Amino acid sequence: MKRLWGALGLVLALSVFMPRVSAAQQQDSKVRRNGATLGQNYPNPFNPATHIPFSVGDAPTCPDPDKQHRVSLKIYNAIMGFVATPVLTRGTNGVAGGQPLEKLSIPCGQYEAYWDGKVQATGREAASGVYLYRLEVDGVPLVKKMIVVK
Repeated sequence: MKRLWGALGLVLALSVFMPRVSAAQQQDSKVRRNGATLGQNYPNPFNPATHIPFSVGDAPTCPDPDKQHRVSLKIYNAIMGFVATPVLTRGTNGVAGGQPLEKLSIPCGQYEAYWDGKVQATGREAASGVYLYRLEVDGVPLVKKMIVVK
């Protein structure tokens, strides 16, 4: 019971530090900034793996389809310690999946990343708790929360 209350306190504390989004953005559970969107991971909460939808370059309209965007996606624990780098699983414009999303150059489009729920440094499954995922597109960050439940 103490862990449950501790986890609830942690979630409430993190919500103070998370960027605010408008009511319209909360309804579709996406964070949008400078033509990039970061969707809510699914399933959430999850065990053992999750998918993270995102888009770059004002997709699906893509006003500049030839422009390459520099994209990174990282998973952090509640105290902002690095946990893992998800891999790209699918996207538009023939971009190959299976690549780690670290300083990856991709064109405008809608994409999906996959995290197997493992800590990159050890290969062990991540502990239950709240994690943050941070998408950076051309130097502009977007952040959302996810929950791992064992």
